[in-house]
Amino acid sequence: MQTRPLVGVIACRREVEGHSAHMVTDKYLSALRDYGLEPVMLPVWEDVETGACSAVLSRLDGLLLTGSYTNVSPERYGAERAPENTRDDRHRDAAAFAWIPAALDLALPLLGVCRGFQELNVAFGGSLYQAVQAVPGMLDHREPPGDKQARYAPSHELEILPGGVLSRLHAERYSRVNSLHQQGIEQLGPGLVVEAVAPDGLVEAISVADAAGFALAVQWHPEWQPREHPLYDALFQGFSRACRDYLTARAPAYAAPASA
Repeated sequence: MQTRPLVGVIACRREVEGHSAHMVTDKYLSALRDYGLEPVMLPVWEDVETGACSAVLSRLDGLLLTGSYTNVSPERYGAERAPENTRDDRHRDAAAFAWIPAALDLALPLLGVCRGFQELNVAFGGSLYQAVQAVPGMLDHREPPGDKQARYAPSHELEILPGGVLSRLHAERYSRVNSLHQQGIEQLGPGLVVEAVAPDGLVEAISVADAAGFALAVQWHPEWQPREHPLYDALFQGFSRACRDYLTARAPAYAAPASA
């Protein structure tokens, strides 16, 4: 039986029953397991140490930066706080901005989703719209009202740009994706490549131009019922394949099937 690759999943800090807690919603963990990966929740602290985070990441075969109801602090990209921007997570900010360069240095497969997509952009020196719906000419990308099924239903078209990482994973030029975000990329970080855009021109997927390994992030939520959407499925298939390859290259003997 082959060892399943270990994928670190960044947590968010929340208060639960009066106590500070580290949390990851099940849909991310379940999606990873469904694609043959073993998720490991990574707690977040504001005083994260670079050496410690590199030591942790060196034991993993992938890193997932999840979505969240919190936002990257605008101080991280030199902006004044907008009135619509009300929820922070400074512990997650500290962890994400320490782990992203460490993961890239290790060529660790990295997948960012929603907040994770925005974190990758800010880590490379980019900036964010804090309220996309208030920007002239932009769509309202916030989640629609209704039950969970309705909120995660595809809501707008996506154009996948040719010649990129995403186009190699999914051959169709156009798809439809869900949309549950208020913030989005304003200025693209240097060293990042636009992989897909929404009809209003908002960037919806990015990759790291000179990454030694898989380094892709998307604004939508592909972890929601990915087997039912060819594009979402292609993303997780690609990430899973990269994590398996990483495990095999990192520890061939450890990854080999056990003898009978």
